Formats: sequence, C-alpha cells, structure tokens
Amino acid sequence: MLEMRNVNRAVDGEVHLDGIDFTFEAGKFYTILGRTGAGKTSLMRALMGLMPLDGGQVLLDGTDITAVPVWERKMAMVYQQFINYPHLDVLDNVAFPLRRQGVGKAEARRRAREFIDLVGLGDLIDRRPAQLSGGQQQRVALARALVKEARTLMLDEPLVNLDYKLREQLREQFPKIVERNRDSIILYATTEPREAMQLGDEIIVMHQGRILDAGRPDEMFLRPRNITVAELMGEPPISSFRGEVSEGAVHLAGGLRIEGAGRTLPAPGEYLIGIRPEDVQLGGDLAARVTMSEISGSETVTHLILPFGELLMLSQGVSVHEPDDRLNIGFAAADLFFFSLDGDLVSAPDREGQD
Repeated sequence: MLEMRNVNRAVDGEVHLDGIDFTFEAGKFYTILGRTGAGKTSLMRALMGLMPLDGGQVLLDGTDITAVPVWERKMAMVYQQFINYPHLDVLDNVAFPLRRQGVGKAEARRRAREFIDLVGLGDLIDRRPAQLSGGQQQRVALARALVKEARTLMLDEPLVNLDYKLREQLREQFPKIVERNRDSIILYATTEPREAMQLGDEIIVMHQGRILDAGRPDEMFLRPRNITVAELMGEPPISSFRGEVSEGAVHLAGGLRIEGAGRTLPAPGEYLIGIRPEDVQLGGDLAARVTMSEISGSETVTHLILPFGELLMLSQGVSVHEPDDRLNIGFAAADLFFFSLDGDLVSAPDREGQD
C-alpha cells in the first residue's frame, strides 16, 4: 500500500500538487487522467522521490518514506521521452538495472531476455538505440522498467510520442506486457480519456494539481462528480449550457423547451446542463448553425451554435457540413446531465436502471 497524505508542491507560485490525499493498493492498475499541466507527472515524481515537497508525507506500508532517496524506493518509471543508453545494445540496456542491483551478468541477461520478448523485440537484442525506431526504443525503455519487477511501476504518457498505429497496437498489448507486474502498484498517466478507460482498473482525474475524482472507469463516465470531470472523461468533451427546470420540462434560452418525458427531472430551478456529443442527433426541433466540422475518417465532430450556447455533435462516418450551414438537431431529456451552478453533479442519465 502506497499513501500520499496532504502532499503539496509549488514552484515560483505555480501549484503543482495541492493537498493530495490518496491510497494506492497493490495489484491495481491506476490511470491518471488530466490535461497537460494537471499535475500527473508531479504526482509521480513526488512518489518516486524526484521532487522535494512543500508539505505532506509519502508512506509505503505505513512507513514514512518522504525522505528516502529515490534509489532505495524500489520503484520504476518510464517517461514520455524515452531514455536509453546509446552505447549499449538492447539486451544490455534492459539488463543494466539488474546489474546495478548486483545481479550476476548471466542471470541479468536471462531475465532481460524474458522482458525483451514480452515487448516484442526478441529479434533485436543486438541492436543499439540508434538502430531502432522510436516505437522500438520506447519498448526498450518499458522493458528496462519492467525487468526490475518493482513494487511500484509508473508510466508517464509512455505512448504519446508514437504514431497512431503503434499506439493502438501497444494499448492492446499492454495487459499482457504488465502481467508480470500485476501484484505491483501500476500508475499510467495520460491525457486521453479512451486510453484511461481502456487500460485502468481505476481512474484518477487530476486538474490544477488536485485529484477531482477517482473510481472505476464505467462509474466515472456515467456519474462524474462535477462538470470538469465530465469534460475530462469524454473525447470529444461534453457540451454544457445553462437552463431551467420547471413544469416537467427543461427550458433553454431562446424560448426552447425539452420535454421531460421518460426522465425524472431534478427539482425546479436553474442548472448547468450537459449533453455528450454522441447523444446529439440530426433531425429535431432545435435550429443550429455550423461553425466547423472535424472529420477523422470513421467519425465527424460538428461544432454548432444554438440560442442557448455551443454544442458538439458526434456522427459516425463522414458528414460534410460547411461553416454557416443550418441544421435541425435534437436530444432527449433522458440523456442530459444536471449540475449545480457551482458545477457539482445533481442528476445523471439513468444508464444502469438507477439515477
């Protein structure tokens, strides 16, 4: 068990970590989700002992290790900028941390080969980093971290600098790659919600140096604690606008009304309302103006303006909409999230038979 108790860190007035309290359990894979600058790397560096703290404690199995040097913490870390030793071949790069621990050369190489095979580089053990592609070099760095079989393994956006195809390939392989470390605590930082939900047993959402929420991926997506978590848990993100609940309906600016049929609406009053892009459909009673379309090939994200605010609409396939095109769109009250004006969740769509 690894604990952070009221951990704080600021540099030149910029907050990196703000009162972090969290307990990491052995045998769990945690994905840390947040935008660039949210504090993900700082949290990992604090756990590793690579960053001085302004306050708080890091404890391992109840023992305070805040002042313990990094080389005594039995932790391993892989950075988004992979680091390999240019004068060593793949085999010796991966065996290097074992040799530093005093493991004999033959045994270190034997164990290194296991993890090199695990990341799919078994036929490249004699090559040096300069002879490898970027993706291959990142896998060498990953194998070198895995071979330590550390109690805590931290992965700081390890796939971010790889091309899309290789990223997808490694995401699929990741459960197998980290299987040998599944009794350890594994932390994986990412800015991508899909990656966080695909890989993690539990998601930790960070924003401005704070942990906003943590839990199972499905629970976090269906019932985000607040509007910021809801925005971070979707790609493209949830759209939000103000509205009022009264007389069994949702009332929006411009005299628009969404009937509450099939949904138990929250108490009458004013709310911040959210709708996910995949729940916005072509055809309906709401007149919208297109500002931009983003086509990814398999999906199209259309940016819309309506009297009550801006919306994103996610469509499958290619949907060609030019700026200033006029569309009729719609969405159901059953798909709406209701947040207080302070941003806290009040009511979510009933996806699992409960609200």
